[in-house]
Amino acid sequence: MPVETHSIRDRGAVGRFPSVTLGLDGEEEEEQPEEDHVQTDNACLQWLRKVCPCCCPKPKDDDITDTVVTGIDEPDKEDGVDDEKSVTGDSELDELLLKVRAIDLMKSKTGVIRTEHHTNLYQSENFIIRRGQTFQMWITLSRPFDSSTDKLHLELKTGPLPTVSKGTHVIIPLVEGLEDGRWEAAIVEQDDERIKLSVNSPPTAVIGRYQLTVETTNSHGQAVSTHNPANDIYMLFNPWCEDDPVFMDSEQERQEYVLNQNGLIYYGTENQIGMRTWNYGQLDDGILAACLYVLEKSGTPPSGWGDPVNVVRIISAMINSPDDGGVVEGNWSGNYNGGNSPTMWSGSVEILKQYQTSSGTPVKFGQCWVFAGVFTTVLRCLGIPSRTVTNYSSAHDTDVSLTTDVYLDENLDPLAHLNADSIWNFHVWNDCWMARPDLPLGNGGWQAVDSTPQETSQGTFRCGPASLTAVRNGQVYLKHDCPFVFAEVNSDKIYWQRNIDGTFTQIYSEKKTVGHKISTKAVGSDERSDITHLYKHPEGTEAERIAVGTACRYGSKALAYSSPTAEDVTVEVTMDGEGPKMGGDAELTITLRNSSSEQRRIILHGQVAVMYYTGVHKATIRKDVTEVYMLPNEVNVLEWSLEYKDYKDQLIDQAALMLTLSGRVKETQQVLATQFTFRLRTPNLIIKPVGKAVVGEKMAVTISFTNPLPQVLRAVKFHLEGQGLLTARKVIYGDIGSHASVSLTEHFVPTLPGPRKLLASLDCRQLTQVHGVTEITVE
Repeated sequence: MPVETHSIRDRGAVGRFPSVTLGLDGEEEEEQPEEDHVQTDNACLQWLRKVCPCCCPKPKDDDITDTVVTGIDEPDKEDGVDDEKSVTGDSELDELLLKVRAIDLMKSKTGVIRTEHHTNLYQSENFIIRRGQTFQMWITLSRPFDSSTDKLHLELKTGPLPTVSKGTHVIIPLVEGLEDGRWEAAIVEQDDERIKLSVNSPPTAVIGRYQLTVETTNSHGQAVSTHNPANDIYMLFNPWCEDDPVFMDSEQERQEYVLNQNGLIYYGTENQIGMRTWNYGQLDDGILAACLYVLEKSGTPPSGWGDPVNVVRIISAMINSPDDGGVVEGNWSGNYNGGNSPTMWSGSVEILKQYQTSSGTPVKFGQCWVFAGVFTTVLRCLGIPSRTVTNYSSAHDTDVSLTTDVYLDENLDPLAHLNADSIWNFHVWNDCWMARPDLPLGNGGWQAVDSTPQETSQGTFRCGPASLTAVRNGQVYLKHDCPFVFAEVNSDKIYWQRNIDGTFTQIYSEKKTVGHKISTKAVGSDERSDITHLYKHPEGTEAERIAVGTACRYGSKALAYSSPTAEDVTVEVTMDGEGPKMGGDAELTITLRNSSSEQRRIILHGQVAVMYYTGVHKATIRKDVTEVYMLPNEVNVLEWSLEYKDYKDQLIDQAALMLTLSGRVKETQQVLATQFTFRLRTPNLIIKPVGKAVVGEKMAVTISFTNPLPQVLRAVKFHLEGQGLLTARKVIYGDIGSHASVSLTEHFVPTLPGPRKLLASLDCRQLTQVHGVTEITVE
């Protein structure tokens, strides 16, 4: 093994400055007298070995294969030279130097350390621990450690340029007693040549993969253990540590938001809430490595990876692909050639592994729930408590007005080219839990983060973390991206009518149309938890109106915020039950109320359009104009229907439709306006296990489906996955006839015991968002 020599002063710079050396340190030393030829020959060999160690290797010594030995007193004299006249031979040097024979991190999944660090469920043999918590290791030395003459310290390095001052090159000293909050090590047990160290890490340590080496020193020289990748240390955030900014004090919530590998993602509309099971799989084998790969691919310095605010901002940008080649490529076009339909995915594992194995090629394709599902996986895997959140009637404010603006022409028809703001039927993002020392007191706790590429934040497609407390109170001047999140959940909807001279006048405002039934999976159950109250005060209350007023003062249309008008006629659209099914007719109810003591005549314009779930208009299907006469205090109910033949050729992914009603009361010139979004419900896949589920034994499931459409489904594909049951599998099925029922059987071998969820989805051009889930208990 070639020997590297340097002075103690030089050693202080190791890891701080990269350097290249030819190893000619001893050239300026005085020449030794040539007493005999043997000595001279060996000096030449020494010089050659320094200049080109690969061409002139040093004889191997089995005793020091895992340690680099460095002389201190005589840097020119090499140990291990086969010189009979050497004063100190190999065997004597071995006895004098203290070298590392082996390092045992006790990294077993079932061991005490990983259990105490709550990393025992990670399906990996790596040494995975959490910061701010002690861990132990056994070090086997070449002889017993003598504290009076021997010195020892550990070195950890992470990132491409480990630097002491940046916290990415850590020198861990040996101390008598450990103190919290700092890198330290102490000997807690000694057994002949073996010593057991207890090591402390601070709760602010950089997270990631560290390379471990051990350096020993005594009066005869120093020895540094060779880096062994099997002894790399994977450091995570620690929600169980009170001093870590991501600390969460409820064990039940930690189990849900850090360790639960399955979740529910909600979609649809506020009146037709749909849900699908998602396999986060954050503890699966290879997922931690994939998550760290995502961080490394960001190109951000690892020195910033100790701050959870910074880390979630990096990941928010890296989950989408537009400006940094991130994990998932978004596609809302309806054409998914060259990739998977977003509705096909039912988990994050396949996506993250594909991204890593393809050397960082974005995975095709995703929409908001896919971005959010993958985001939850990465955050939980790294130790940041997180959850997937769905907001119904979610506004997308494109001009920082903090209002959602709808522009109409002189005849009250929507002006599509001006209506850049949109209200998504639903939008899925994430909450993550952390302290916010960068904000005024009281803004810690849940923070909204979003990886769907909608608007840029400081030049990059990312969003958050935005404090939910700040959003609720309209404090949109607090970072990060509070104005955008506020508009999503609590902006007023303002209608503007074009005047003859081309200017616009505000004619109507709706104060309760945005941000409804904000939903996430409940802790410890599969119930839906409504968390709207965390994002906004109750609609119409004084506190909510103050929050909206506070926020809008910082918007781009602050002066045009309010325009009160006399309103004695109202219009409302409702739907019975769970709403229309795919393949059937859609029926809605329009209710007009005249609360005045006079007659009213209303001209009502109706327009129904196929929409992307993002609220973007695809095609207008039908327009109606209705004249309604109303008696004083009358309630008039109109039945509205849409036949299957009218919409069948226009539908896209989420089968979403929107009815826009606008009108004017002739007597008072009051403007009526409302928009109602609904979806056509798709059938579920029925999954039934066949036989007993036992680890290592083959079993089967049957998947049944009935086509709800009076047309053939072409090129149908099924997608299955289940953590501990089977890795993601795609089944090409073919065509399914009109109203036909089909069944297929799939075999697999379970790998993990306990309750498991098998997820399946169906995808084809004519029908999407078809999925199912079943629970299987594996013995």
